[in-house]
Parts: sequence; structure tokens; C-alpha cells
Amino acid sequence: MPLHAVGPQRLYRLIAEQLRKLIRTGEFAVGSRLPTERGLAKQLGVSRSSVREALIALEVEQVIEVRTGSG
Repeated sequence: MPLHAVGPQRLYRLIAEQLRKLIRTGEFAVGSRLPTERGLAKQLGVSRSSVREALIALEVEQVIEVRTGSG
């Protein structure tokens, strides 16, 4: 299901919201690893750089914890 920004909202914000929803609904279990950036990009139909921006935003909001080099 490709995501597309409509209007002034940035694509990474849409991706971040979609990831929040997937965590809330249990598709991505709390405390477990998320798929790779490449995997998320493919699943959501967006670029890796947009996924990376979304992950940074979620980390700043303390929704996720990014552990560089652990995966």
C-alpha cells in the first residue's frame, strides 16, 4: 500500500503515523525489532530516506529506540 503525501503534510510524517498505527494494533509488537529500513520502505512503497526520517521522528518522540549497528 504505497503512501503518498497529499497537501502540505510531509511524507515522513505519514510514514511515522502509519508505523505508530502498526505498533498500536500489535502488528509490530512492543519491544520487538521493527523490519529493516529496506523492508519497511518496500512494505510501505516509499524510499528508504523517507523511512529513515520517520524513524528519527519516532525516536525523538520516544515511540521507538534506535540501536545503531545492532541489526
